[in-house]
Amino acid sequence: MSKEILINVTPQEIRVAILENGMLHDLYIERSRSRGLVGNVYKGKVVRVLPGMEAAFVDIGTEKAAFLHVSDVARNNKNHNETVHVDQVLHEGQSILVQVLKDQLGTKGARLTTNITIPSRYLVFMPNADNIGVSSRIENEEDRVRLKNELLAQEHRLEGAGYILRTAAETASKEAIASDIKYLNKLWRKIGSTTEIKAGNIVHKDLPLFLRVLRDMVDEDLEVIRVDSRETYLSMLEFSESYVPEVADFIEHYPGERPVFDLHGVEDEIQKGLERKVQLKSGGYLIIDQTEAMTTIDVNTGAFVGSRNLEETIFKTNLEAAQGIARQLRLRNLGGIVILDFIDMIEEEHKRQVMRALEKALEKDHARTSISEVSSLGLVEMTRKRTRESLEHVLCDTCPTCEGRGSIKTAETVCYEIFRDILREARQFDAKELLVLAGQDVVDLLVDEESGSLAELEGFIGIPIRFQVESLFTQEQYDVVIV
Repeated sequence: MSKEILINVTPQEIRVAILENGMLHDLYIERSRSRGLVGNVYKGKVVRVLPGMEAAFVDIGTEKAAFLHVSDVARNNKNHNETVHVDQVLHEGQSILVQVLKDQLGTKGARLTTNITIPSRYLVFMPNADNIGVSSRIENEEDRVRLKNELLAQEHRLEGAGYILRTAAETASKEAIASDIKYLNKLWRKIGSTTEIKAGNIVHKDLPLFLRVLRDMVDEDLEVIRVDSRETYLSMLEFSESYVPEVADFIEHYPGERPVFDLHGVEDEIQKGLERKVQLKSGGYLIIDQTEAMTTIDVNTGAFVGSRNLEETIFKTNLEAAQGIARQLRLRNLGGIVILDFIDMIEEEHKRQVMRALEKALEKDHARTSISEVSSLGLVEMTRKRTRESLEHVLCDTCPTCEGRGSIKTAETVCYEIFRDILREARQFDAKELLVLAGQDVVDLLVDEESGSLAELEGFIGIPIRFQVESLFTQEQYDVVIV
């Protein structure tokens, strides 16, 4: 598999597109006005302890108080099986060092932890832990044991602190890992000296997106990193030469007049990533509905009729859909509970192969996923770890006309609501005339198709009714005014 990373830089935002075999799979957006907080370390102040929820609200200087659950509080005692209640470890007014786990999502404040982790190229440093771990993506047991022993032998390693060897460490030299340890030690000393910093202030800010690319998104499949800003290119080159020298040769400056995202079809894919319907190559399609509680993905055969029989057609559509679903989850950054409605399959072997195809397609996903078996209703339940807003939430606002419902009342429905309001106003007030303000389509319907009903109503209440078109009103908006 070939992997390309494209970086588009403007003063307002940085966008990173990750292409696998020429197709967009991941998109990261960081805007200067609303940069994400994940990874940042703050000196927080506990403002409220909630024993009933085993959690606390912590002021870290953001608009909404952040949320800290007792399970995310570092333990001083070694018996981690012992039940600890939130009021035993936190109290109002307490100053604590916390790290953001999840950005603010919708109405929910940021999620915090005191189990601080600081990543470098090859390691993740955990000052409040004492264990040595190895990335689950390093599957060879001999390599896992070798890397663990090499790390334990490092003389600069801090006693009482924990480390996780990242996937990139598999081919790293002992000297490179030693250099990472020194860098992390220096950074932690700086973070740890927070006595002068007031509660609610930031202590350590994570790297900007274009540098996190070099730290977190480079692997053996990488072919090139193209960045369209010379200034950013030079910053990335300087950073890579100091911290990840093996990546420097992959970084290229793109000076072309045609936007780099346009050149690789990324802008079109972003637009498709916001649409409800996703077309599959075979003619089948996916319908993706994102709600507050969960995301549902429905698979349909569409125009695909196959060449053998119905079961074979369904099987091939579901196989292709498994690939498409995995890609859409990453591209749209859909998280939380996801319900997949594959087309019903009769043969158990077909069900097994579709599930295997889905699992295999999700292996490259950086977010942790968990998949259930096909239920008796033919549904697959899965979860995907959510740490940032979805693509739709980053790029879109709720529709002001339908307020997120996805539909609006028909002009006919609004007409009948107006009739009921007219009766209500006529009975309550002594009016000489009523003025109805409404949108163009509603007024047109009232004075045309509903003119007979309107005449009957006027005769019934004995009051004349006038109409006025309000161009700024939506179809559902109207007002009945007493004149």
